[in-house]
Amino acid sequence: MGLINKLFGGSTEPKVEKVLPWLPLTEVAQLDSINEKSNTKTQVIFKHSTRCGISRMVMNQFVEAYLLTENDLDLYYLDLLNYREVSNETGYKFQVLHESPQLIVIRNGVVVAHASHGAINDIDLTRFI
Repeated sequence: MGLINKLFGGSTEPKVEKVLPWLPLTEVAQLDSINEKSNTKTQVIFKHSTRCGISRMVMNQFVEAYLLTENDLDLYYLDLLNYREVSNETGYKFQVLHESPQLIVIRNGVVVAHASHGAINDIDLTRFI
C-alpha cells in the first residue's frame, strides 16, 4: 500500500484548507450597500452554483489563487440556487447577464470586469485595488 500511496499522492499530513474572507450575499438590499461601498473600495461578487461540478472546480481554483485580504476589497459569495432572487437582481442592478459561475467586479457603482467559467481566474483583481 505504501507504494500506491506514493504514486497516487496519498499523504498522512492533513490538508490545510484555505479560507477566503467571504461575505455572504443573501439579501437584495445588500446590493445597494455594495453599490455604495464600491465608491471607496472595490466590491467583488462570486456567483456559485452548489450543484455544478464546473462551478465547484472554478471556485476551488479561484480560492487557491486568491492572495488578497479584506483590506484590499470586499468579496461576496452568492449561492445562486438558495438565493435566486438575489442572483436575478444582481444582474438587473449591475447590468450583467446571468452566468454561473460568475465573478463581478464593481468600482464606483459600475461593473469594471466580469467573467464566467474559466475566464474568472484570468481576472487580475489587483488591478482594481
